[in-house]
Amino acid sequence: MPSAESAEWELPRLRASFLFQDDYTDLPANDQSASQDLAEFFDVKFYPYNPRGAPPVFAATSKKHIVVCRLTQTDKDTQPCEIIQLIRDDGDDANCASCWSRDPATEEPLLCVAGNNSNIKIYNVKRGTLVKTLVGHGGGINDLATSPDNPLIIASASDDTTIRIWSLAAAHEKQPCVCILGGESHSYDLLSVAFHNNGRYLLTTGHDQVINLWALPEFPTEHLDIPFVFQYPHFSSSEIHNNLVDCVAFHGDLILSRACHEDSIVLWQIEGFSSADPIPGPLDAPTPTDMAKQTRSYFTPTLSHARPAMFTRLAQFHTPDCGVQFFMRFRMFHVAGKHPILAFANARSRTFFWDFARFGSYSRYMDELREAREAGRPLVGEGGVAKPAWLVVKRGKKTPAANAVAQAAAAGDGTASLRSFAAVSSAGGGDKESMVSASPDPESVVTGLGHSRETLQAWAEMYDLSDPVGYVKPHRTLQIEGGFVGRQVGWSPEGEWCVVVGNGNRALIYQRWAKEKGVATAVA
Repeated sequence: MPSAESAEWELPRLRASFLFQDDYTDLPANDQSASQDLAEFFDVKFYPYNPRGAPPVFAATSKKHIVVCRLTQTDKDTQPCEIIQLIRDDGDDANCASCWSRDPATEEPLLCVAGNNSNIKIYNVKRGTLVKTLVGHGGGINDLATSPDNPLIIASASDDTTIRIWSLAAAHEKQPCVCILGGESHSYDLLSVAFHNNGRYLLTTGHDQVINLWALPEFPTEHLDIPFVFQYPHFSSSEIHNNLVDCVAFHGDLILSRACHEDSIVLWQIEGFSSADPIPGPLDAPTPTDMAKQTRSYFTPTLSHARPAMFTRLAQFHTPDCGVQFFMRFRMFHVAGKHPILAFANARSRTFFWDFARFGSYSRYMDELREAREAGRPLVGEGGVAKPAWLVVKRGKKTPAANAVAQAAAAGDGTASLRSFAAVSSAGGGDKESMVSASPDPESVVTGLGHSRETLQAWAEMYDLSDPVGYVKPHRTLQIEGGFVGRQVGWSPEGEWCVVVGNGNRALIYQRWAKEKGVATAVA
């Protein structure tokens, strides 16, 4: 049985694979291509409003089906996934996006679903019935998001290059669209939209490789005759990525984004942006007066003659083998008191995980090793520096670049915490380390840090954030058999389950902190 200290560092392991069989009996027998085209989950979202400790529920959305499932922690030989509702959409549209809400009167769960026909269909999941349709976009809808601050506020990103903010409150029944974000902000199909935790900032991105940040007003609780219309975002840049961007999200006040063909998820920050500051108004947004500028920002002073940095890259997380695929979305689990975990599935049947709390813990451990070396104290073994239990000795492949990183780490170069990043990461969990006794590695005398060059190299490749343009390898990689293209990742509200959906109407169910006979154990 693992200790509480080691359990908090546990990363998910594959628990089950869920395959939904299409029920399309009306397709011609020779039309196998049409059936295969329909067989793909594009989105998965967990219901966020259940009481703490309740079995988590998720909805997996394909072009013609919404499959709602409940997960239960049972013994390891039992299928943990139970289908509790199946909604079939027989319309002409093909769905690809979803988000949860609640009925404002009964608080029954509502699932908002959208796709290529420009409408948002809202289903009462408990009854399995369509209760409302939101109409207004002039093109297909590729992403939906619910405000973390208000379950009745949702955002939609469309091929018509606009974002609409909708209210499901009874007072807005006659005019549910309360805000339109458009103007000259985007020039091509939108693919991703994400709220800040405070509900007052919104990120949007898509095929034009532009990432915009919008400050939202406080929407009135009474009826609106016409929606607010905003023409310009408060931050806009096409310099973050060099290709279409299909996923963007906040991590605290930092931002994570991914672009097709780049094989990485980028962590970056908008200089001067803080959600603790007063919310700027729509007239504060910079206008594109200088069309040569690829980045403009309300948050960066421009009084000096020299152009200030408007954003800063902090890290790149390596996501290899995605090929030409796009519409592939990562998901960050981050709640107070638990480690922030980033998850992503590629186009070669692999799922990657990064524990952001490990970056700070690794940096502190390396600092303590150098301090012990300078003071002449033991490095490892009895009386040595306490090494985190998850930081295992590994033998990595030697490369000149990786050796240079390891030597820089040993010399103490570039180990200062990234601005803002340390605070965000530490909020996800404390620095708890397990005492271990180990003999120095055979080549430790070369590095002078009690570990061999190969060990330091392997650690640096996964935990060293000193190079913002270098790739950070996953902390865990899990591979399944068969060809699987991951489309979306979902985390349960308490972080014990992670579900990845993709082609073949397949869902991969990962778990950590599994319970067997009432005792917490690690998943085998």
